[in-house]
Amino acid sequence: MIMRRRDLLKAAGASVTALAAPRIGRAETANKLVFVPTEDLSVLDPMFAGPRSRRNHAYLVFDTLYGIDTSWAAQPQMVEGHQVEEAGLIWSLTLRDGLRFHDKEPVLARDVAASIRRFAERIPFVYALMAATEELSAPDDRTVRFRLKRPFPHLPEALAGPGGIVPAIMPERLAATSPFKPIAEMVGSGPYRFLREEHISGARAAYERFSLYQPRAGGPVGFTAGPKVARFDRVEWLTLDQFSAMAALRKGEIDWWELPPSDLVEQLARDRDLTVISQYATAMGVMRFNHLHPPFDNVAVRQALLGAVDQAEAMTAVAGTDRTFWHDGIGIFGAGTPLANDAGIDVLRGARDYAAVQQALARASYSGEKIVALAPSDVQPIRALSLAGTDQIRRAGMNVDLQEMEWGAAIRRSASQAASDKGGWNVFFTLMDRSSPNTNPYGNLWLRADGLAASPGWPTSPRIEALRAAWLDASGLDQQRRICTELQMQLWQDVPYIPMGEYWQSTAYRKDLLDVQTGCFAVFYGVRRA
Repeated sequence: MIMRRRDLLKAAGASVTALAAPRIGRAETANKLVFVPTEDLSVLDPMFAGPRSRRNHAYLVFDTLYGIDTSWAAQPQMVEGHQVEEAGLIWSLTLRDGLRFHDKEPVLARDVAASIRRFAERIPFVYALMAATEELSAPDDRTVRFRLKRPFPHLPEALAGPGGIVPAIMPERLAATSPFKPIAEMVGSGPYRFLREEHISGARAAYERFSLYQPRAGGPVGFTAGPKVARFDRVEWLTLDQFSAMAALRKGEIDWWELPPSDLVEQLARDRDLTVISQYATAMGVMRFNHLHPPFDNVAVRQALLGAVDQAEAMTAVAGTDRTFWHDGIGIFGAGTPLANDAGIDVLRGARDYAAVQQALARASYSGEKIVALAPSDVQPIRALSLAGTDQIRRAGMNVDLQEMEWGAAIRRSASQAASDKGGWNVFFTLMDRSSPNTNPYGNLWLRADGLAASPGWPTSPRIEALRAAWLDASGLDQQRRICTELQMQLWQDVPYIPMGEYWQSTAYRKDLLDVQTGCFAVFYGVRRA
């Protein structure tokens, strides 16, 4: 059976997405969920960028002050509520009763303040909040107070995430460590406790229900908002190749396969014991340039490649020929999100004229220099996007050296600011989850354009940064939309990256799992077995 997200949401108001427990696991632990992530859990610190597995791990182990609901609005999570005074210059956040860390110590306001200071160094949205803050204090054990220099209407959204870097609340002693050095312990605040002694890199990870965790009362579960009820005593992750994962799911040896490749989805959907959600979560393709070195330090070269990118062709390579599962005509934000618009999108529409692009590159003084493109060999959707994208820029006349490597190595290589012939790179392709959340100018990390402070690629655009700053002060949706329309027009001028389209990712699970959320990413609270 194959179901689409819109059909699922109509059915009884519940999301059915997950998978049955493995036979080999039921004997040892009856109430266990076994999950196969997209890639191995290689990064544990919630505040370090890296694979999506690290983000999913962080939401198992840690809680956040606010969560994001299904309409992309921030809702109180660890906070009971907040009070705003003095024309928006004083925000007092009150913590819920009964919050505990996994070492059984209470969560205090000073832990929260220290955590905010740590993740602010890694999350641009929160960094902007702290730049607007005169003082962050903990006047008592349950109160966190922001005294602002100027109003910051997006404060709950900044503290909510979700994002590639998670605004996780941890004990003060851990939060006081450098945000640029991974923490040595996983002492979380969320519904599951990480079992460090069972973690085998490249093979498995394990989690145990934290008995002292108290979900917030009331409200529906939605993305990272609402009651986070842990219904399994144990959650295990297994790192498997796609063929092993497919066989294990069919045999009932695993419960849930996070993101099966698009070319295997139809085979899985024919299995009567499985449910496949074909519209589970979205991801946007990105062509990212290195702005520090030739040729992409030249804006005219980047602009020329706008004529080479064929979003429909790229998304077909990633998600297949059925247009139900992907969108072209994509700008900064994902289709259907509040700030999405089509300003200037004609630059990516229409027939591609590669001869004209070659001429534009020649006028920009590109003369056949080697372009080092990075691609992961072990993350199939990104590899497919990389192959399609490099083929497009080759047709435009660029001399591309495609270097494939393991995903972790590609991430490490992308952080290098060296020239491409000295261990660096010129271009890479990646996917940006809508749950990053790519729903506002501070959720889209690739849009940031303040040089070396930006994400790998390090673009510089004073105008983009000015528009992002203007959005921070905009409280009304109409004003926000006007700013984001102008921001998208500036994207085509400065080209920090090129959007490659957006597609629906699938997930697959055994039919006896219920209430797995769709539209966001793999979260484990609320999931139950029939």
